[in-house]
Amino acid sequence: MKKLILSAVAAASLVGCTSVESAVVSGSEIAANGEAVAVIQGSSLGLTAIFHIIDIVQSDLDTVVNKLLISEAKAMGASKVDLKSANTTPRHGIFALLGTIIGVTSSSATGVAVK
Repeated sequence: MKKLILSAVAAASLVGCTSVESAVVSGSEIAANGEAVAVIQGSSLGLTAIFHIIDIVQSDLDTVVNKLLISEAKAMGASKVDLKSANTTPRHGIFALLGTIIGVTSSSATGVAVK
């Protein structure tokens, strides 16, 4: 029984994933505070346990904005990101009931990379 639980936790920890998509744009065609380099979208899926209290695979706005969007923008030569939208799965109130034993969380953010 212990091996079954351990293997289920190991498999669940591999399920969480992140994704970053970007499109290079012309600075004259996109209105931004500075010269636009690219439009970047990042998303992340995570797993939680016991009413979203325990993170098995982390997925929150900090991960999506700081680790995905900003790092991708800096890799493309931008100095800032003009954040256009960001959202995440709520973890409090009635939404905590949805993550009773194992819950899935989702976070995403979109921004314009600016020089």
